[in-house]
Amino acid sequence: MTLFATLRAAHDALFRAVESALGGWFAGTAARLVFAAVLFGYYWNSALTKVGDGLAGFFTISDGAYVQILPAQMEAAGYDSSQIATIPWGLIVAAGTYAEFLLPLLIVLGLLTRLAALGMIGFVIVQSYVDIAFHGADAATVGALFDRLPGAAIMDQRALWIFLLALLVVKGAGPLSLDAVLRRSNARTRIAPA
Repeated sequence: MTLFATLRAAHDALFRAVESALGGWFAGTAARLVFAAVLFGYYWNSALTKVGDGLAGFFTISDGAYVQILPAQMEAAGYDSSQIATIPWGLIVAAGTYAEFLLPLLIVLGLLTRLAALGMIGFVIVQSYVDIAFHGADAATVGALFDRLPGAAIMDQRALWIFLLALLVVKGAGPLSLDAVLRRSNARTRIAPA
């Protein structure tokens, strides 16, 4: 056996062992941990700017929500959200606001993770579109894929966000999640004798 073949066999054996050890739990658990560390606070704080103050304020959509989500409509309404039609615009703002609270929380808890991550992918796409089309993101902020410059806030960073969320859609939350607890509980219920 040549030296190259020996090194190749050792390499393959080592990484098969790593993959086997981490395969069932690592990807989903690590993706949720990274999401919690990097994006949960970002989205939670952004959502807080869209509601009123205090516990009762949570149920009040602020003008800030309309400005962030529907900037063109707010400008046309003279920045008076009461002048904007509830259907469909008010519903869109309410859904976007509460989704920004709910979807990240579900991901961190690992509850309905695949569906929540899919919803967050849609949220990031819409957020990016609004930033480009209505908030006037400049070319440096938008960036471009495959341009050798990795620092653009929209194309580069959000591509990584979407990849992280896609990993959760494909792999699920991992064993340290409410999804796993519910799955185990459901399995025990089906096996238990009547």
